[in-house]
Amino acid sequence: MKSQQQYTLIATCAAGLEDLVQEEVMSFGASEIVRGKGVITWQGELASGYRACLWSRFASRVLLQIATFPAPDDTELYRQCGTIEWQEHLSNGSTFAIDCTLSDSVITHNQFAALRVKDALVDQFRERSGERPSVQVERPDVQIRLHIHSDQAILTLDLSGESLHRRGYRVESAIAPLKESLAAGIVALAGWSKAITPDTMFLDPMCGSGTLLIEAALIYGDSAPGLGRRYFGFLGWRGHDEALWQQLVDEAVAREEAGLNRKWPMILGYDADPVVVAAARKNVEQAGLAEKIRVKQGQLVSLKRPAEKGFLVCNPPYGERLGEVDEAVQLYRALGRVMRTEFTHWQVGFFVAAPDFADRFGLSWTASHRLFNGPLACRLFCAKMQEAEPEPVFQWQVSPQIFEGDASDFANRLIKNLKKILKWAERENITCFRVYDRDLPEYNVSIDLYGKWVHVQEYAPPSTIDPDLASERFSQALSMIRAVLGVRRDRIFIKTRKKQKGKQQYQKQGSQKKMYEVREGSCFCLVNFTDYLDTGLFLDHRITRSRIGQLAAGKRFLNLFGYTGTATIHAARGGAVSTTTVDLSATYLSWARMNLALNGYGGPAHVTIQEDCLQWLESGGRPLPDQKAVARGQKPMPYQQKREATRPSNQYDLIFVDPPTFSNTKKDHRVFDVQQDHGRLLELSMLHLAPGGLLIFSTNFRKFVLDESLEQRFSIREISRETIPFDFERNTRIHRCWEFRHKAVE
Repeated sequence: MKSQQQYTLIATCAAGLEDLVQEEVMSFGASEIVRGKGVITWQGELASGYRACLWSRFASRVLLQIATFPAPDDTELYRQCGTIEWQEHLSNGSTFAIDCTLSDSVITHNQFAALRVKDALVDQFRERSGERPSVQVERPDVQIRLHIHSDQAILTLDLSGESLHRRGYRVESAIAPLKESLAAGIVALAGWSKAITPDTMFLDPMCGSGTLLIEAALIYGDSAPGLGRRYFGFLGWRGHDEALWQQLVDEAVAREEAGLNRKWPMILGYDADPVVVAAARKNVEQAGLAEKIRVKQGQLVSLKRPAEKGFLVCNPPYGERLGEVDEAVQLYRALGRVMRTEFTHWQVGFFVAAPDFADRFGLSWTASHRLFNGPLACRLFCAKMQEAEPEPVFQWQVSPQIFEGDASDFANRLIKNLKKILKWAERENITCFRVYDRDLPEYNVSIDLYGKWVHVQEYAPPSTIDPDLASERFSQALSMIRAVLGVRRDRIFIKTRKKQKGKQQYQKQGSQKKMYEVREGSCFCLVNFTDYLDTGLFLDHRITRSRIGQLAAGKRFLNLFGYTGTATIHAARGGAVSTTTVDLSATYLSWARMNLALNGYGGPAHVTIQEDCLQWLESGGRPLPDQKAVARGQKPMPYQQKREATRPSNQYDLIFVDPPTFSNTKKDHRVFDVQQDHGRLLELSMLHLAPGGLLIFSTNFRKFVLDESLEQRFSIREISRETIPFDFERNTRIHRCWEFRHKAVE
């Protein structure tokens, strides 16, 4: 019987999955197994090939070898193909297609080689019957594959027909989804199997289209991945044994039913994007696993351990462009932090397309598997989470030394400040703060502590001071800072502040682009001490950011002139249902997205928009009626009526407006001056404020005067004193701040 005939069978797979495929074919009754890169060859009966098509989770294709011969040129290729009994494989009415791959071959054009095979096949049929089968590229009855390496040809029938990764359950896809066969390999290599106990859950916190979840469920449920397919390459093959195939399908159905009736573990997936969650649910339903898999919308920051033990396996985004890569790095940091704090004793597996990202997790790996996602070299890193050791708490130590001589007055003042401020900072759990701000005229510097780093800003001396003397004093101050704090030189960063023109204050000062992670309350922020004049975290706005976080629960938050998004992070951490951050700088918006990722936030609920804030506000609503009325010589309508008539569709419950004192853009020749333009800015912003909402406006312009006409239109309360932190009390003019609300309609 043909079904008992021994065949040479070949399974191809993605590089790195060979071990898994070899284990599979052994269970399919294989013998004389030969392993190569991305290929497993074995001897077996037809049932072995059928089982591979039906049951292989990791193979890409299953091929049945029909001939192998030398093919030094196209003439010999044609002649050898003419000796094959093609009628054993297809009939006059069959459709077929031929695919060819070449390596180290005299024949250099794969389509030409495929054409010579086609000619030999067609000519044989014509000579014997006067008719010929037809070529059909899509889903032919018989798919023939030719591979020539070093002028040696292997001719096979593709029993799978289409790649086996096409299980038939995917109806919706996320961006760049994993192939199902690779996803199954990731799950298996991470340690998941059908032998897992039901009290061990499977979790994917960034599930995308749900492929890892579904493959984990198919493995546990002992469900043949090929059961959902409607097409195989052997169905139109003349050697096909329908009875044998049906027997194997019936066996697979019985095993699947038994698997579904088992007690199941919890299989759970999260994604921040509701559209992606909906797509994953459709795929789960199509796979017949809606009762076994749950998919929910959720941010990484909210991820908690839902069971005592389990497997956490995911394919986190890696970013295709530079900015996205930077964000992915911070996301990996956030993910590693969650793993260390929440998932003790769990098995974790992270599939990363950029292997050097593995260090960003901050985890100790127990295994690493080199895999390929298409042509992209990737790694699966696995670990068993251990009890997390408490992270050491950094504390500054003030030198007990009594300083005398040059700059001793500066040292003593710094020590005095530190003794007072360090106690306050420890009591309030504050890690970034100012300890000296030009207290002594001779030492014209400010000193900020960011975690374990020191940021020193030298202010340009007045013209009456000899530059050499100013330089000498600054050197003395640096020496005293190191001595008082006992800090190495590599932890001190120095900048020189001088009056800036235009956008100079936002320009890069260097090219290192080194980011440091610091903490503010429950939020994590990235600061940069070298590349820009400002670090990315305005310390004088600490109370304002905290206030935003306290007010944000359930609110839609808008951050205008959002800078690095530090206020946005506080709003998100405070429970904002959505955040929108608008800034003209692509650099700062990328920084804001990195900050969001570092804190475990992402998806469409947290939007960044690169636009001029004034123009964006104007485009979000209709033109102001009083502008049009003035143009036509008409009397403007009362403000309350105007506000309702022009209310834009995108409204926010909480808005933070913190514009620069002055800025301009070369491209569009736009100039913003906070004193001149704040009235228009705030009026437009208030059009985006929902009824009952709150707008917080802040400025660092020391000579600022609020437009009196705004008080006629809005309910305004100055909160400047309430927002000046303890470490800035000596400089109460560091900023001014107001709350704006809509007046009640009479």
